[in-house]
Amino acid sequence: MTTNRRDIRTGIVGLGNIGQYHAERLLDREVRLVGGMDVVGEARRRFARRYDVDVFEDHQRLYDTVDAVIITTPNKYHEQYAVDAFERDLHVLLEKPLAHSLESATRIADAAAVAESHGMVGFNNRFSNAVRIVKKRLERADLGEVSHVEANYVRRRGIPGRGSWFTRRQIAGGGALIDLGVHAIDLALYLLEYPPVTEVSGATRGTFGSREEYAYLEMWAEDVGPSGFDVDDSASAFIRCADGRTISLEVAWATNRPANHEFVVRGTESAARFDFLEGDLSFHSASTVGADHLEDAAIETTQNDTHADEQRAFFDRILAEDSDDDSVSEALTVQRVVDAIYRSSDEGRSIVVDE
Repeated sequence: MTTNRRDIRTGIVGLGNIGQYHAERLLDREVRLVGGMDVVGEARRRFARRYDVDVFEDHQRLYDTVDAVIITTPNKYHEQYAVDAFERDLHVLLEKPLAHSLESATRIADAAAVAESHGMVGFNNRFSNAVRIVKKRLERADLGEVSHVEANYVRRRGIPGRGSWFTRRQIAGGGALIDLGVHAIDLALYLLEYPPVTEVSGATRGTFGSREEYAYLEMWAEDVGPSGFDVDDSASAFIRCADGRTISLEVAWATNRPANHEFVVRGTESAARFDFLEGDLSFHSASTVGADHLEDAAIETTQNDTHADEQRAFFDRILAEDSDDDSVSEALTVQRVVDAIYRSSDEGRSIVVDE
């Protein structure tokens, strides 16, 4: 058993922008980055120049040299790289979502369940300071009995590159819902301690991305136009859990309203509201003490680097040899909810979710 992060030989699969983003944080964590893999030659050459490590076109050759991998490829390829890593008992940090389809996600979760290694899915918002504070207050029952979570992840204009793999269903598995919605669904369920989901009703829309005239100020990648855009750019859903608690969901890459990344956790004694865009955190309640009154308490905290803290948690779990982590199985629950929302939208009815 090692007690030093530098002893964990780590590689990255998928050497684009997200892969480099993780690489920078590995260096900050003093983790031993030993190599990378990508099918694109220029990505390999750029990564090798920048980080002075070995790069490979074949992921199995990378896997021969590492103890842990961070997988940041397009969604469709998660299964191949994650399953192969788990079968070799490598530790895996897999960027969200679990996969591009429920069937593929199930195969990844099955491989993780029998592997003698640690798996984590990249739901980095769990590691926000605001979320940590709310989570602790929920554990102390400060909010009373929580009945509902309002989960919003809405961009006014934020399609991640029309014409990129993000906007092609065959590779991504969906659009705004599978890109942004998985973050919102996971965080809402995480705050509720992941009760079983029983029923989902939802609607997805592709309103803006397929337009020839698409007004925007900036884009995550080059805009090559609407050709091939066949995914949703917004979604609305209502999620019922087995214990009667509920979640309302609004996500969008593009819509004619101000951006909104606000969560509200509603309890019988208090409600928590936090906003990832503004960094606000507040608690709201009412009392009859003295005279009827409303109480609003603003909490001052800092906005932390959630990806860096996610990495820290991943490597700490490896060092502790602690397998008590439901991250992958919880990500499979998220994938079931996403699949149910898409089916609900297609069929125009509520969908019963089978665990």
